[in-house]
Amino acid sequence: MEKFFLFLVFCLSVSLSSISAQQKLPRIGIAGLQIENSTFSPAIQESLRTREGQVLMSAYPYLHPDSVMGKGAVWLPALIASGGSGVVTREAYETATGKALEMIKANMPYDAFFFHIHGACSVQGLDDPEGIFIERIRTIIGNDALISTSMDLHGSVTLLLAENTDLITTYRMAPHDDARISIRRAVVNLWDRLTSGKGRPAYKAWVAVPILLPGERTSTRVEPAKSLYAMVPQVEALPGVLDAGIWISYVWADRPRNQGVVMVVGDDKEQVGSSAKKLAEKFWSVRKQFDFETTTKNLDECLDAAIASKKKPFFISDMGDNPSGGGAGDVTWTLARVLKRPEFRTSKGKSVIYASIPGPEMLEAAKKAGVGGHVEANVGAMVDNRFEGPVKLSGTVTFTSDQRAVVKSGSVSVIVTDRPLSFQQEQAMLDIGLKPREADIVMVKQGYLVPAWYNMKADWLMAHTRGGVDQDVAVLPYQQIRRPMYPMDPDMPDPELNVIFVPSAKYIYGR
Repeated sequence: MEKFFLFLVFCLSVSLSSISAQQKLPRIGIAGLQIENSTFSPAIQESLRTREGQVLMSAYPYLHPDSVMGKGAVWLPALIASGGSGVVTREAYETATGKALEMIKANMPYDAFFFHIHGACSVQGLDDPEGIFIERIRTIIGNDALISTSMDLHGSVTLLLAENTDLITTYRMAPHDDARISIRRAVVNLWDRLTSGKGRPAYKAWVAVPILLPGERTSTRVEPAKSLYAMVPQVEALPGVLDAGIWISYVWADRPRNQGVVMVVGDDKEQVGSSAKKLAEKFWSVRKQFDFETTTKNLDECLDAAIASKKKPFFISDMGDNPSGGGAGDVTWTLARVLKRPEFRTSKGKSVIYASIPGPEMLEAAKKAGVGGHVEANVGAMVDNRFEGPVKLSGTVTFTSDQRAVVKSGSVSVIVTDRPLSFQQEQAMLDIGLKPREADIVMVKQGYLVPAWYNMKADWLMAHTRGGVDQDVAVLPYQQIRRPMYPMDPDMPDPELNVIFVPSAKYIYGR
């Protein structure tokens, strides 16, 4: 009996120790807002997609339940909200973020929080959706909890956002080949500061740089952005510095917050401040050197060059309506002109893949006709019809499904989709029977080419086309951005580039 009693005591002590260990694990929340949308597009988003933060965790090995960080904390994911192009209604924003906040409340308390955002969300009646979201999170979790924020470099960092986060980082490459690395950096920095007991960095330096340029003119594949962003890891490596970032901001939203920003965080005030100033000065000094990654021409000039070229595949970027950059994705201005070119009117013309245009009417017609059948139906311009109305597409169905159809008109294979879509991978085209490597011309609704297309291209031109992400930013009807701003005001005087040391939320609220 005594042995049995001792055995029970031992089992109970082991169980209590396990519970105690579990209770001592840090509790880390997750929420986010992943969206980039143009205010120069007529599109309106009346709802946002929401996914549980668990999806984010499952996508990254270092957060897997069996990983060191996965087992070393109690991870409490709420929601990641996302959407397409066009301004988000206030109701849609409040619904999505409100649901996340309720989940955050239900999982209290927290030791830390991972805030996963893009930084270019536009909401009706709100100037700073991400800043307001993080402030509301702070109200729930308190000011002792550490918050680490990961961002796209085409986002905007307001002082409200900077005040309520303790650690902040952003991508250092455009296109964003380093997205996964940057997100990992945000999580690892949070983990290290939390588990080491160092807590929030002592200093956050913020510098506004009055530059507002499109990503297509600030690609890190070429100068001057290549050398500018090469300075960031050098700054990060300095003693007393934890992280550094340069935000290009988002040019197609007319909001007061939109401007370039430099931030450096760390524990050495002198090093943090001087490094932020150095990056900001460099950013400003090279402003007039920023240019498109490749040659840009009007659409007809691009088509003429592609038709005359012997290189294939010859890529043309339909820049003005890039849905992944905030365009509506259904502008037919380019497609209408391609289909009218006599060189493409018969099957003997150079082969063209056009990716892509939404068209529910055509999808239905293609399903009824089947592969090999002839169809004729309207596509596009359901949202943005300012430049061209719906196009009557007539041709032969070469592929059909509920979400995709390929209609061949003359020598042009038009990909018709159920929603605005920027094709990002070769496999997506192979899955619908198209072979981009063998095509003479591939036209994509993108600005700079994503890696899959960039590595495949034999030649490439960017076409100045119409849409909500028009590259001629100097003529966009801005009303709210803070002026002067380069390049809208090309002769503006040099700014002071003041370094602002941003206090922590705990300091601002006094407790």
